[in-house]
Amino acid sequence: MKAELITQFRSDTDDGIIQITVWQVSEPVPPSVHRYKYSLVYVKNGKRVVGFDNERGKGDHCHLDGEESPYTFVSLEQLGEDFAAEVAKRKE
Repeated sequence: MKAELITQFRSDTDDGIIQITVWQVSEPVPPSVHRYKYSLVYVKNGKRVVGFDNERGKGDHCHLDGEESPYTFVSLEQLGEDFAAEVAKRKE
């Protein structure tokens, strides 16, 4: 199976840029155990403020205000909710 694009979205507003890309892949991206490759990012004033991704070799993790930490992937729905919640906190 080839990688299949599930969603690709970009929004540029006065509040910043939100970009979301999610692929379904045939094999997990190590060390992740699910079959998704994803990148969700919120950029404000040219800096990544919120980011969730699963880079090869690092697995699922998030970037919040310049700090990187592990992220427990549960589902695409939960990923979207977690990303939206972190972006909302920074837009207050």
